[in-house]
Order: sequence, then C-alpha cells, then structure tokens
Amino acid sequence: MDVSPTFEPLNLSETDEYVLSPFFTNLNNSVFAVTVLPPEVIGALCSRASRAKGDLREIFLNEFIKPFLETNDEYGKSLNEFIDFLHKYPISLIFSNPKGREFYIKWLAQYGDDSIAQMSGIHLIYSSLSLVAIKHFEHMRIGLAPIEKSTRYVDYSTKINGQFRYYTDPVLKEYGLEKEYTKVMDNLFETYSNLISKYYNHLKKSFPNEADSTLKAKSFDTLRGLLPLSTLSQVAFFGNGQSFEYAYNRSIQYPLNEVKWAAISGLIELNKIAPAFFHRSESEIAKEYQYYLGDRSSRIRSAIKDIPNSNTAGKKGVSLLDYDQDGENQVIAGLIYPELHCSYEDAFNQVHTMTIAQKKSLLDSILFDRKARFYKIPRAFELAELTFEVTANWSVWKDLQRHRMVTTINQNFNTHLGYDVPKELIDINLDSEYRSVLDQTNELFLQIEAKDPLVAQYCVTQAHLLSYVQQQNLRSFFWEVELRTGPQGHPDYRRISQEKVKLVQKVYPLLSEYLKVDMNDYDFARREIQQSINQKEASIKNYLQSKGI
Repeated sequence: MDVSPTFEPLNLSETDEYVLSPFFTNLNNSVFAVTVLPPEVIGALCSRASRAKGDLREIFLNEFIKPFLETNDEYGKSLNEFIDFLHKYPISLIFSNPKGREFYIKWLAQYGDDSIAQMSGIHLIYSSLSLVAIKHFEHMRIGLAPIEKSTRYVDYSTKINGQFRYYTDPVLKEYGLEKEYTKVMDNLFETYSNLISKYYNHLKKSFPNEADSTLKAKSFDTLRGLLPLSTLSQVAFFGNGQSFEYAYNRSIQYPLNEVKWAAISGLIELNKIAPAFFHRSESEIAKEYQYYLGDRSSRIRSAIKDIPNSNTAGKKGVSLLDYDQDGENQVIAGLIYPELHCSYEDAFNQVHTMTIAQKKSLLDSILFDRKARFYKIPRAFELAELTFEVTANWSVWKDLQRHRMVTTINQNFNTHLGYDVPKELIDINLDSEYRSVLDQTNELFLQIEAKDPLVAQYCVTQAHLLSYVQQQNLRSFFWEVELRTGPQGHPDYRRISQEKVKLVQKVYPLLSEYLKVDMNDYDFARREIQQSINQKEASIKNYLQSKGI
C-alpha cells in the first residue's frame, strides 16, 4: 500500500544533476536534506519555501547556481571547482568523521547526554506534504524552525499529472469512501480556481491601477478558505539533532499513514548526514517511548467514550478564561527586583503600596523610549499569565499557532462548528458557490469521522471553525498582538488579535497603555501596507538626497 503523497519529479538534464547533486541528499524523492551550503545561502533558499511555486532544489539550481557558473569571475570559477571537488570526495565520506560519529554514539546514544544533540543543526525539506501532516510536525513548537508554502500568496490550483494537489489516504478505499472523497476534493479545488478567476476580474475592474501581483495575492488570500487540509504543500525545517529525534519518535507510531511515512522518509535522509543522532531510535526503550507518544489519541478517545459530546463550543471570537489577578503588580515587581537587595516578596509588597500614578511614572521611566514593536518588552512581563479560548476559522489558528511561546491546545480539526464566508465574496454575490461546496465537505467529513476522526481531518477546509485554548504570558501577548494587528495581516486574525487586546485592556489597563497595536480595519490590507512601504521608501530617498547620498 503506497501511502506517500503525490510528488512531481524534477525535470533535470545530466548537467543539472551533476551541478545539483552534491548539495542535497537526493534529487529523486520529495523528502531531502541539505548537505553543504553556507548559512546565508541555505537561509535564503529555505526562506523561499513561503512564496515558491516549485521545488526548492530547482530554485537553488536556477537562482543560486546557474547564474554564477556562467560567469568568468572568481566566484564562478571557485564554485565550479568546488562542485568538481565534491564529486571527487563525496559528502557521505567527508561527513563520516570517525571521531565525531563515535563521540555521539557514545555520549548521546549510550549515555543519553541530550544537550550535546543541541549543538548541531540540519535542514530537512518536504516538497509535498499535506497541511494535516505539516501541522503535526509544527505542533512541536520549540526545536524545529519551519517555513511553509503560503496559501496567501501562492496559487494552489495547478495540477500534477492532471490531478489536483491533495493527499488521499489509501485507507479511504477500505472504508468505501475514496470515490466520494475524490469527488469532493476535486470540487473544492475547481471552485477555488473558478472563484479566484472571478474575484481577480472584479478586483481588476475596481482597482485598474493596482499592481497585478497585488491583485493576485488578494485573490489567493480571500479564497484560501476553500483549500482542504489535504492540500499538498512544501515545508522546510531547521532543527538540531535532539528535535529531529523527537519528531521521529512522536511520529513513527502516529495513527495517520502519511505522518508515519514522513517520519520514515525524513529519517532516511537525516541518516545520510548525521546517523549518530538517531542511533538510539531503534532501541527497545525508544520503541516503547514511540508507542507512548503515538498511540495517545486513541487512548484518550477510549477513556472518554462515556463522556457526553454535545458538539458545542464557545462563542465565535475570543473569551478570556483566566488571568493573574495581580498581574500588573507582578510585572512591576519583576521590573524593580533586579535593582534591589531585598526578597521578591518584599519588592512585591512595596509595589502594592504604590499609587497608580507612582506605578505609571515608574513604567514611563522604563518604557518611554520604546518606539516600535520590535523593541522587546522586558522579561518581567512574563510574570503575568493569560488564558484565552478562541473560536475562529482554521486559517486564523494556523497563523496564530506559529507563536512558539504560546501554549496552544486545539481540538481535532472538524466541520461541526460551521465555516466562515469572506465578506468580500458576499458583497459581490459570489458566496453561494463558496457555501455549496463547503456544505458537501461537511457530509463527507461525518461519513469518515464515524470510521476514523483523524483521517476525517483531511476533509476540513481552512474556512471551517476551530476552537482552541491559548495560554501565554503578557510578554508573548505583546509580541503576538502587536504583530498580528498590523495592516499587512489577514483581516480574520487581525480581528481576533484586536478582540484579545480589548479584553486585556480591561484587566490590565496600566500595562496595556504601552501596547503598540493597530485597531483599524483595512478593506484591502496588502494595498494599505504597500502604500505605507511606498511612503517609507520616499522618506528614505528624501533623507539620502538631503545628505547628498
């Protein structure tokens, strides 16, 4: 049974293969690791995953290699010689330094000194993985740094060998639902493609002077809700040895076939570079640990089978479930404590005796020169904790889930809470097609959920509502809402972030004064931010001209 996602092979000449092969663990599979590239190059390449339509290996060939090989300058000559050198002395040989490998086998695999596995990092790339599987790995939050292909800026309507890019688990055939699944998925992608065309034409008439790239991005952004979580995307991961080992351990016994495949395929490529990091993954102790991690979902479902499930959730939007009642005093005490010679309890008691005006004066003296959101808020703000419950569409969760200092507990992806329809489509009477195809996904979801709730997640779209809990400290709250309320953000998550701001302003009015948030609405976010960029560029040019530069 082939459980691998559909993959479009690279179309390379013999010369291309010769030039490209030394830098990646393979050129034939959808999963590959980077072997040897400078930090700036590999960082730039993996960053392209967000906007790139094609495979990163082809992008590397066409943008980072070919233009320089064709020159006669010193860099081009050196690059040619380096490629020849790597063919003469393969990376697999160069990397297998006996001293380094023996060190990790002894101290990591045998003695369990995990901290040493944090000293070295690897880049692993999946060029074809579903959104469900990508979120499984990104849910690790700390240890793996991901960049995935954006559904806001990239067109997902293209096909591979005449098929739309989505994952089909072979188990659906056993359930007798494969044909129905294929029909619904194809319909989602066809509607997505048709509505993008219609909405783009509307924008073109409404904003005739706007850049074509901006109008296309707005179209993709508005229609991304139709993309199912089976959608195949590209994601690049950077992580240390410890984090990749944990990713493998938590995935190899996971109930979804695609996740197991991703774990095995990733390990094959990682073993070509640093096998000592994963030497203990095949031990009996590791296998017991893998079952402990992978089988947890089924154990929970079995344990709660007698608990009534009403399929209800909190109201759409944000609720503040809990917060530190003395949070403001905790933060202020944390700010002054390092400069005192008393206990924290004494510092906290001193803050309690201060008037509001005194606290405000103290905060002003500390934060008066904080001019922009990238000026980090002091660590003392971590002493105040907040807990929210959010019910919003899946795309909002996807964007906010990436904040790693936030503890996010989400429900399994489902269709029970309904879905959002973009206001932009309602305003121009394109919402009926949108609603029709999403109603079909709900029917399919219920059929599959009755047999396997995890496999049913592939049917959910980015428009469907999801409930989740966010627990975060006040410092991470500042970072999140200051970033996510900006005009460049998607309107959906901007509204959620603005709701969070209003709730926190009520309970922490003193500290909220130092938030740098944008509480405005923007009908055309990308257009607004481009205007802002244009204004900044003009200001910089004027400044340089005034200095004679």
